Formats: sequence, C-alpha cells, structure tokens
Amino acid sequence: MVVKTAKSPQQGPVRLVQITDPHLGTGDGETLLGLNTDQSLADVLELIHAEQTGIEAVVCTGDIASDPEKICYNRFIDTLHNAFDCPLGWLPGNHDKAQLMFSLPHAGRPEHRTMRVGAWLLILLDTSVPGHVYGALSESELTFLRDTLAAHPDTPTLVMLHHQPVPVGSEWIDQYIVRNHSEFFAALDNQPQVKAISWGHVHQNFESVKDSRQLLATPSTCVQFKPNCDDFTVDTQMPGYRWYDLYPDGRLETGISRVKDKSYVIDYKSAGY
Repeated sequence: MVVKTAKSPQQGPVRLVQITDPHLGTGDGETLLGLNTDQSLADVLELIHAEQTGIEAVVCTGDIASDPEKICYNRFIDTLHNAFDCPLGWLPGNHDKAQLMFSLPHAGRPEHRTMRVGAWLLILLDTSVPGHVYGALSESELTFLRDTLAAHPDTPTLVMLHHQPVPVGSEWIDQYIVRNHSEFFAALDNQPQVKAISWGHVHQNFESVKDSRQLLATPSTCVQFKPNCDDFTVDTQMPGYRWYDLYPDGRLETGISRVKDKSYVIDYKSAGY
C-alpha cells in the first residue's frame, strides 16, 4: 500500500495529511488501554490510502511511542515509508525522547524542523519537557520560531506542535497545556503569514479561531478522549486523521476522517493511562 504523490497545478491546492499520537510499543502488536496500536495505525493508513491521492506530505505530531526506544521509531518510519512516497515530518510528544528521534541513524528519518509543502511553510515545534506531561517551548524553540517567521514574511505558514496552546475544554488534559502559551502567541504577533496552528496530544477533534487563525487538534490513530470532560474519559469515537488543502494564496481547507466498520478491544472504564 503506497499512496502516490501527484503535483497539483500551481493555482490549485496541495494536500497535506496529519496523523498523531500512534503510541506504538517496542513490539509489534502492543496495546494501549486494550487497543492494539499497530493495528489501529494500519487501519488509519489504509483509510488514507482509500480516500487520498496526490499527497504532498505527511506529518505526525508526536507521541509516536509509548515506549520511546530506537526499535519503536524505526518501525514507525518503515511503516510510513511503506505507505507513502512523499516527504515525511514528525515532532516529539511527552511520551517521546526528542533527542533520540532527531539523531536516529535511519536513512528515511522524517524532517523535524521545517518543510515546504507547495507554496506553504510548515514549522514543526518541540513542546516536550523531559520527565513531564505538560508542554512548554524552550527559549531556543521560541527563537527558532521567531527567526523562521522573520525569514519568510510572505510565505503562508502552518505551525505544528504536540501540546495544545489553548484549552480544549477538558480540565484533566488542559492542565498539560503549553505552559508559556502567552509567549508562543506573542511570537506570532504581527505575523499574518501564520494562517493556522495544529496539534495532537488531546486525542480528539477540536476546531476554533484565534486572531483570525484556525486552531486545530487532530484525532489520534489509537484511542480517543471524550471532549468536554473534567475527568479522564475514553471516547467511543474511532481512530482518524486530518487532511489539509493548502492554497497558494494562503487559504486553507481542512477536515477529519475516521475509521469505519472496525471493532476494537478498548478499556472504556479506565481512569487513566
């Protein structure tokens, strides 16, 4: 199964696909809350294959691993390269080891800083804080963000990270928001080329607008968290992904799609993971 790329006309959009939070174990077939995360990832990739053509890039926004070991990341990369022949990007989540991801000796290691997708620039940020679940941007990440935006003032830009920079409405997971989100948004002041911000971490769909920018969270490829719950609650929604159509003039269209006609073993009564 390989999703082929096809260059779009200059005046038309290019297609970007975002997956997030696959939570793979070190061994094929390991589970999270009872769910075989390799199987659910394979089902999402099969769904993408069935629905999408002409994909220009695929980005995974963190928590690739539940057990952040080299064997896990190598398996993930091999899985994606078997599914797609387009450029790949990734960034770390709170379950990952960023340095291991970025230094992995794999010829197909995904990009982890910036990507060009058609007329657009993707900026991939690291919000992981070793030893903690919450997110934060180091001063070096904020400097990277500011410098990259200053260097591309006229390029439509999508900023991608793992942790949510705004509350999504669930108290238990909003405690893990990007701690210095005010500094993050300050870095975007007077940067109209930034059209949208997208993240993972919350295992659910979320769409809002702030300062005329789209704010977007994407469903996980494994278990889903029920929206608007103060306590940890597993949702019955299915695994999924997000697609984007990126237009040269800076317009963006997006939507999510979920696996259908599958049955998974999931511990819906769990109080955490």
